[in-house]
Amino acid sequence: MNAIMPPERARVGLVEDDPVMGGSIVQRLELEGWDVCWWQTGHEAVAGLGRVAGALDLVICDIRLPDMSGEAVFEQMARQPNTPPFLFVTGFAEIDQAVRLMRSGAVDFMTKPFAMEDFLKRIATGRRSTRGGARLKEYMLGRSPAIQHAEDLIDRYAAHDLPVLITGETGSGKEVAARLLHQVSARAEQPFVAVNCAAIPADLLESELFGHEKGAFTGAHQRHLGYAERARGGTLFLDEIGDMPAALQAKLLRLIESESFTRLGGEAAVPFRARIVAATHRNLAPGQSSGFREDLYFRLAVLPVDIPPLRQRPEDIVWLLDHFLENAAARSDACIRGFSALTEEAALAHPWPGNVRELRNRVDRAVALTASEWIMPGDLFPDRPGTQARPGFLPLADVRDAAERRQIERALEQTDGQVIKAAELLGIGRSTLWEKMTRLGVRA
Repeated sequence: MNAIMPPERARVGLVEDDPVMGGSIVQRLELEGWDVCWWQTGHEAVAGLGRVAGALDLVICDIRLPDMSGEAVFEQMARQPNTPPFLFVTGFAEIDQAVRLMRSGAVDFMTKPFAMEDFLKRIATGRRSTRGGARLKEYMLGRSPAIQHAEDLIDRYAAHDLPVLITGETGSGKEVAARLLHQVSARAEQPFVAVNCAAIPADLLESELFGHEKGAFTGAHQRHLGYAERARGGTLFLDEIGDMPAALQAKLLRLIESESFTRLGGEAAVPFRARIVAATHRNLAPGQSSGFREDLYFRLAVLPVDIPPLRQRPEDIVWLLDHFLENAAARSDACIRGFSALTEEAALAHPWPGNVRELRNRVDRAVALTASEWIMPGDLFPDRPGTQARPGFLPLADVRDAAERRQIERALEQTDGQVIKAAELLGIGRSTLWEKMTRLGVRA
């Protein structure tokens, strides 16, 4: 039996009108331990999926069907709750179509003919029952629905080599998102090379990015390999891409289009094999007077990810506090039990203009300065003694929802996801817990 067999018996929906191709896929998936529901027209698929969508781990859907397009099937199902992930296959692939489907929420896109082993890996990665486990990684962004949507996009983008543009406010976690993308991709064993385009002087950035030959300029005593070459087959992360000089933007565009570059002072083309991931806190879209090249923007923003500011995802605040406290405490001799309830309330009320970076810095400072086992509001916000932040003050309902979500997650974690036992711990009925979990976006 193939090693790619799912860890437990799973169910997949197949929408394929070709009887030979469909029969071959069904036969192989059943050998791998999957239960398969096969529909040969779009209308059959819509009707069938309406009955069993919640029980499916994945839908494999052809694009060209005899009565409607696979994309239309997906659009109809996307309006329904609990829609399973869609993996599209087609013999008539277009890059614009692939990008459109990925942006719409498809989990993956493959072109016929494909190698069966690669196909099996894609469906094992994309299936719904493995999505939660995909977050057990070194780099995590948070637990809020908004940030989990961003992580889901990153998971889908990982299987492709197209450029990714990460947007978000300063300190919101764009580089962490880029490192997560690198970690879950097939390039994880290759270098991750980060370049801050705003931190390197403009007259040095070209040499640092593309390298130079010996004698290229005064002081160039030997060949220097730039970041693009050092990235090898990994990821080249260009942070604050909006601050890149206009002349260098043209050379970056040429790098993307030709997949090669020349060192400063050199003539031979050097192959470029890395994936480009760019990030910016500025709006670079055309019409925004950003001064950024439109053609480069469209090449970089093929697969976009937006990281919401921390003030828009209060569910992540306490989780991040605990995460950074664990890291800070490991570097300190202080015996700290955690944050007081008053501190958590103050953190939830704070607008966090510096986002995650500000939160991490405040936790590090609090751990270094606190004289108590519990971190108090004055430890986390020493610049505002005796007061709480008024700008961006969160409504009481938001604070209450965040507290309930946190407590429900703790109960589910303690009971290994058993809802009945978690309800007993929380002192509420099972149906009440299910209602709260649905409203708050908590998964068992």
